[in-house]
Amino acid sequence: MLAEASPEIIDGMLREARSHLQNARLADAEDLCATILKAAPENIDALYTLAVAQRMQRQVPAALKTLDDLIAINAGYGRAWQERGHCFRDSGRIEEAVAAYQRAVAHNGALVASWRILSELHDAAGREVPANFAHAQYTHLSALPPELLTVASFIQEGRIYKAEQLCRAFLQRNGHHVEAMRLLAETGMKFNAYDEAEFLLESCKVLEPANVNAHFDYVKVLHKRQKFEMALSEASELREKAPDNPEFEMLYANENLAVGNFDQAMLSYEALLNSMPDNPSINLTYGHALKTVGRQGDAISAYRQAYKARPDFGDAYWSLANLKTYRFDDSEIAQMQARQASPMTALEDRYHLCFALGKALEDRGDYSSAFEYYELGNRLKREELKYDPSRLSKEMRLQRELVTADLLAKFSGAGCAAPDPIFIVGLPRAGSTLLEQILASHSQVEGTMELPNIFALAFRLDRQRVVGEEPEYPGNLEDLTQEDVTRFGEEFIRDTQIFRKGGTPFFIDKMPNNFRHIGLIHMILPNAKIIDARRGAMGCCFSGFKQLFAEGQEFTYGLEEIGQYYADYVRLMDHWDTVLPGKILRVRYEEVVSDLDTQVRRLLDYCGLPFEEACLNFHQTERAVRTASSEQVRQPIFKSGVDQWENFSNFLDPLRNKLGPELAAT
Repeated sequence: MLAEASPEIIDGMLREARSHLQNARLADAEDLCATILKAAPENIDALYTLAVAQRMQRQVPAALKTLDDLIAINAGYGRAWQERGHCFRDSGRIEEAVAAYQRAVAHNGALVASWRILSELHDAAGREVPANFAHAQYTHLSALPPELLTVASFIQEGRIYKAEQLCRAFLQRNGHHVEAMRLLAETGMKFNAYDEAEFLLESCKVLEPANVNAHFDYVKVLHKRQKFEMALSEASELREKAPDNPEFEMLYANENLAVGNFDQAMLSYEALLNSMPDNPSINLTYGHALKTVGRQGDAISAYRQAYKARPDFGDAYWSLANLKTYRFDDSEIAQMQARQASPMTALEDRYHLCFALGKALEDRGDYSSAFEYYELGNRLKREELKYDPSRLSKEMRLQRELVTADLLAKFSGAGCAAPDPIFIVGLPRAGSTLLEQILASHSQVEGTMELPNIFALAFRLDRQRVVGEEPEYPGNLEDLTQEDVTRFGEEFIRDTQIFRKGGTPFFIDKMPNNFRHIGLIHMILPNAKIIDARRGAMGCCFSGFKQLFAEGQEFTYGLEEIGQYYADYVRLMDHWDTVLPGKILRVRYEEVVSDLDTQVRRLLDYCGLPFEEACLNFHQTERAVRTASSEQVRQPIFKSGVDQWENFSNFLDPLRNKLGPELAAT
């Protein structure tokens, strides 16, 4: 029976159905796809081929129904939206066709037919700017060798391994083909192989300096590698090549924001909005910048404008929720629920909407419905990430086993002696932003951001590895010399200078996950202060579970996953306390909330700073804050947030079981 057919048999039937389609045996193709779908009702290739066969037989309503089923399974499948555009065009529903083609190229920018038809339809409607843009995309793609067009399409569809194989084979035959190198770099970025991607794109720039697409991607990979100063320099150079290109201006603004040049970033965002006031992405990013500098009312207006311009823009709703102080009205909640439930809503928008709805309903006291949305949002995000908890558990185990007291003693007297950095570490949502705001309110301390430099150094030490290969770091710390660790410390002080705008003697690096590298930090910066922001396990873990992070923190998207991470964190911090006794100050969030004065004085004494009243009145300090707690730390201490997890206690047994009774009680 076909119901028991192997994937190989179904693939063979699909090839036969496509052959029928190409030979105009449309009814045979339709029948064969229908047979496949009885056994595999969610087979995307069969649904797509069936829809094409139905449209070509002028069965447009049936084709649209098939496409609805396909999009409900995978709303990001660009070819389905293209086929939907064909159906609307053939039916004379031109504006609906334009919208479908635009969704198609948004999901898969390598769809030549969609760009060509968009160019024609915009031109016929007298829309010169989008017509020219679509024509330029069509011209560029049409000039590509067929293999590279397939590679580009595979990348857009998430078939990265096939794209990489095809691209490498093409390069073996064609040498230094710049577009092939650019596409190979793009596959590398999907695999987090940023070293190779950076090398390829830097080579593209040398080989073909006028290739702005390669230059654009080069800036992006530099940003991903957290080389923000270099990324800004390259973005500025790219902007000069095409000063009227809004994408390049946006990139330039984003890189200014990354290094803390807020005034310049704002000027760029505002110039872009003057010419494109209804652009959802620009409004969203502008809102983020406004939030960072404390202009909450303006940020709210920008986020609202973003979702008005695109009603299913999940990130705009989540950005409002992520202010933590915003309250959605009934109409906004209804709109979010409708968009989240729609099969036309893309996966990324769906999970953003889920987290926003969770927050909106929690604020109203509907904890059961709120948890349902939090759980769904986490599941959707977790499935997208394919996170493996064992990887980080192993990483932390290696730190405990290999970074010993003897190893650290070997480097005693080495490292950069500068006392400037104050590291605040821990888990996200544990109160680290609150501690940063308290310390940054002191006249001698500047709060910067979650700096990437320690992680970048650890990445360099580990070198590039293939999947499954044993890590070199931290085992290779034994091989370093005293000169090495001193140089690394001096590089840290030099490279973080761009983030220090205030000229104070001390600055804060608030990257929470730096706790995984405390041994390395002590080796290269022995006089740095390290503060562990600790929060009770249940409150900390649940707060992370209901937070959708812009990037990273993959361990938070499941109750068991975050419980495992918390337990690993506590074990590793216990290890650091053993091998570096007295080095780390532990500050508990609950104690800061209950007795602010005592904890502020502890913090200042540990850092060797005189008491200043401004640290108690931290909420009055005007500074840029980049994290999810930015609006909360601009208000006085409030105690209501400490035990919010208890409202969801009935749903949290998987977390309790993973933590164990001792940690769960903390």
